[in-house]
Amino acid sequence: MRWRRRVLRFGAPLLVGIVFLAAWEAVVRARGIPVYILPPPSAIAASLWTDGPSLLGSLLVTLRVTLAALAAAAVFGGALALLFSLSRLVELSLFPYAVILQVTPVVAIAPLIIIWVHQPFLALLVCAWIVAFFPIVSNTTIGLNSADRNLLALFRLYGASPAQVLWLLRLPTALPYFLAGLRISGGLALIGAVVAEFVAGTGGTETGLAFRILEAGYRLAIPRLFAALFLLSLTGIVIYLVLDALSRRLLRHWHESAAAAEEE
Repeated sequence: MRWRRRVLRFGAPLLVGIVFLAAWEAVVRARGIPVYILPPPSAIAASLWTDGPSLLGSLLVTLRVTLAALAAAAVFGGALALLFSLSRLVELSLFPYAVILQVTPVVAIAPLIIIWVHQPFLALLVCAWIVAFFPIVSNTTIGLNSADRNLLALFRLYGASPAQVLWLLRLPTALPYFLAGLRISGGLALIGAVVAEFVAGTGGTETGLAFRILEAGYRLAIPRLFAALFLLSLTGIVIYLVLDALSRRLLRHWHESAAAAEEE
């Protein structure tokens, strides 16, 4: 039964995708839509085959920025959430500024960051980090503050130190929240890297995949543009699946959410 569920889990989305691509191909060919307006999947696949090496090289640049930003967001976001849990005053003082970073459009401040930070990779990293930072801070803070009150009282009754309460109760409680924020931030880091590359790419300072999309659009190489978009989407899916698998592996032996998922 388990193998049937796994086949259904992966097979159903794959079948929907095949049907969608077949319908796309049929509509484009039946209506004679020009390639420069909407290319058929066959043209996109051909462009992906011919332009694959250059696109993959640019994808590695974007992926390097994305993973670095995600790692920085995980480290600094987790550390700041831990600081918030230790001091209510610090949380009240700094959390509004974390919200400001979240709601500020990165496309508006990316040009300034690129001007202020002279190293191109670091500038792109800062832009992507701003986008990926808040979900980890917010989720981890909620998790650290969600420890069961009865268990907190029990720890105090047995004379546990604040460090023991943090290590044995608050951190395990916050781990599922942290991992959920990490899954959200994985896609957001990719979006932030692409947005930053759109700004930096216009000046030729970086050759990430977003720059290839701009280049293809200027040259009306629409199949190549769609091929680059396909690689970006595929990268986002892979990042999410890897983080989801990591979350399941860390939680499956003790947390109800992962245990329920294993039983389905």
